[in-house]
Amino acid sequence: MESFLPLIIAGIVVLFAVIFILLVASAKKSGGTSKGGKPKNSQALIRDCTKKLAQDPHNPAGLIPLSDYYYQEQIWDKAYPLYDTMLNVSVAHPEINLQEASLRQGICAIKLNRYDDALRGLTQAFKLEGDSFEINFYLGQAYYQVKKYDKAIPLLKKAFLINKEVPETYKFLGLSMYNFHDFRGSLPFLKKALDINPEDKELLFCLAEAMNEMGNVDKALKIYMHLRADPEFGARSSLACGTIHTNQRQLDKAIQDFEIGMRHENVPLDVLTNIRYRLAHCYLQESDMAKALTILKEIQVSSPGYKDVPALIARYQELNQNSNLRVYLVSGTSDFINLCRRLVAVYFPQAYVKVVDITSTTECVEVQTEIETPKWEDNVLFRFYRTTGSTGELFVRDFHARIRDMKDGRGICITAGTFTEEARKFIEGRPIDLVDKAGLLKMLQKLDH
Repeated sequence: MESFLPLIIAGIVVLFAVIFILLVASAKKSGGTSKGGKPKNSQALIRDCTKKLAQDPHNPAGLIPLSDYYYQEQIWDKAYPLYDTMLNVSVAHPEINLQEASLRQGICAIKLNRYDDALRGLTQAFKLEGDSFEINFYLGQAYYQVKKYDKAIPLLKKAFLINKEVPETYKFLGLSMYNFHDFRGSLPFLKKALDINPEDKELLFCLAEAMNEMGNVDKALKIYMHLRADPEFGARSSLACGTIHTNQRQLDKAIQDFEIGMRHENVPLDVLTNIRYRLAHCYLQESDMAKALTILKEIQVSSPGYKDVPALIARYQELNQNSNLRVYLVSGTSDFINLCRRLVAVYFPQAYVKVVDITSTTECVEVQTEIETPKWEDNVLFRFYRTTGSTGELFVRDFHARIRDMKDGRGICITAGTFTEEARKFIEGRPIDLVDKAGLLKMLQKLDH
């Protein structure tokens, strides 16, 4: 019998333990919470603090426990005004922990996207404790959000040195350095932040931008192409892709990139205008003036006076209507030279024209001729400039020297632009004729008859 006594005692102890646990669980289930789901003591705290604050809005006995409760529960919109009040009355109430109240006011403001308000509390907290990770991190984040990157960077760097285990530190430090145009410095932080959160499209886009700025164009291009379909970063990524492909003279790919960018919705006007402008230039390089003009006119409607759009419309609208002028100004060298030969043939009415030699340079084309008319015959040198600007005296002087070297009797200088007054004065008494755009257009009309 005595041998069973320890077993009986142990069984009784276990039984009482089970009964105690069941009673505690039952009490928690039936009476630990109110109908609303909050602990009864929390509801009592809220009622008690609210009552105190109704009598005195500056009463620390109501402010401190109620703000702490809302903060712990992450009810930021209710916690923020309480901490803001504590900041304002802390001088008269030394029982308020000013450092904690300042920090928490700033954190609540950040959670509510009230970044300017956050700076007020966080700068106060920083003055009291400049070596705290939380203070440096959140103050740096607030400065980042208000685009004061020069102030954000040193704070976030300090936070990073204090604690390298917080993922968001990499993100905000990388983005701050990127926006401050420290592209080289931003790269390791952006890469680390992406390792932690590979789905963050903002980080990915900024990484591509930083790579592009550092000359790593191929890697940047791969990222841009991946982001072209993204609703938020797709338009800017398409613009970047198109710009790179344009620089690489891959106009077909550039046109595709820009067209993808234009299909996005809610694109910022400055980005959309830039896309259109670059696409129009691609079409011009492809000699598709009709499409280019359509886009240029869209730019003129949405962004009047953008860059040189009005001048481009005026110029290419004329070229689109005048095929000969289009050849003169924008066609390849061989087509331009053929046109010059035709212009030489119609310059003198009823003349026999023999082309002796043609010289082409980056500046102009010269056609050496022998001309015979019923009244006279002579060697005549033609010089054609494709510029639409103003041709000055120095160019005409050079042409005059060339005429003498060639022992020609006469020279005809033709431009798609104008001649300066000094150039016109120089030819007085010399065997040179100057033909500006108006005269050129008359010559081009003769080719159609």
